[in-house]
Amino acid sequence: MAEYFLTVDLGGTQIRAALCDAEGHIHRRANELTRAAEGRAAVIRRIKETMAKALGDVPSSRVRGIGIAAPGPLDPKRGIIIFAPNLHDWHNVPLRQIIQDHFGIPTFLGNDANLAALGEQRFGAGRGVHNLIYITVSTGIGGGIICDDRLLLGEGGFAAEIGHHTIKADGPRCNCGNVGCLEMYASGPAIARMAREAITSGERSLLQDMSQGDLEQITGKMVYEAALKEDPLAIEVLRRAGQYLGVGIVNLLHLFNPAMIIIGGSVAKAGDFLFQPMWEIIRQRSHPSYWEDLRIVPPELGDDVGLLGALALVLSEVQERTQVL
Repeated sequence: MAEYFLTVDLGGTQIRAALCDAEGHIHRRANELTRAAEGRAAVIRRIKETMAKALGDVPSSRVRGIGIAAPGPLDPKRGIIIFAPNLHDWHNVPLRQIIQDHFGIPTFLGNDANLAALGEQRFGAGRGVHNLIYITVSTGIGGGIICDDRLLLGEGGFAAEIGHHTIKADGPRCNCGNVGCLEMYASGPAIARMAREAITSGERSLLQDMSQGDLEQITGKMVYEAALKEDPLAIEVLRRAGQYLGVGIVNLLHLFNPAMIIIGGSVAKAGDFLFQPMWEIIRQRSHPSYWEDLRIVPPELGDDVGLLGALALVLSEVQERTQVL
């Protein structure tokens, strides 16, 4: 008789759930809008309802485990979401226990960016790679690190905050409280900020017309669109962002020596505008032994990365418990 796993990807906009098998095939999906403004209790109720839809008529006795990918910071060891900025009134929420008590199925919780790394390693671009780093570059910069086939969590489960390691000691203050974070130089909002600063200092750009003179309307996507039109300022801003991303990656290479780096997220769609200067910095600032065989590739799992990352978490936990027994 077939065994299944139930997975959830909890986001600030949408709740996704899926009934999967151990090979990563999704047999049934369900999704609902998160509607976070309605409060924590309403969102938790909606999570349960979405999961029930994905489960369908499959009896819970055939489900070996539940995996949840959620925004952090969170404590994966205790299964508690410590704080979720995009979810209203989510502080120290024991989500793992809540879901486990409701369904009566062993449940595991992980940070969505960390689990994306785990999912890509097991089912996506990183299949067969024992040491890899996943980086998502979007509104923020997040990621996950796999070392010798194990997800790096750290003492409290807070490791691999790739976007918040310092790359400039006197840089601007980040929302995390640190200064000079990578996120302040290579994320979408950072790219938009650098473009605004250049225009304010007197440089000309298509972005002035594209934003109808309201510089606050400039976005990272708009900078990319201007670069496609060969706007020198936009190209230069993306070049600088790529260089900073390269600096961040050089730090990661020296610390973890990965065989592969997977880079996803909306900003990564800028392609060579970003990646060419990134590679230049990598080659300039690290020994060839770090990058000669290094593969930097796009992710493969798309919108399913959270669901399949949560599945990879459950599979690893079930496997580990089986080995102990």
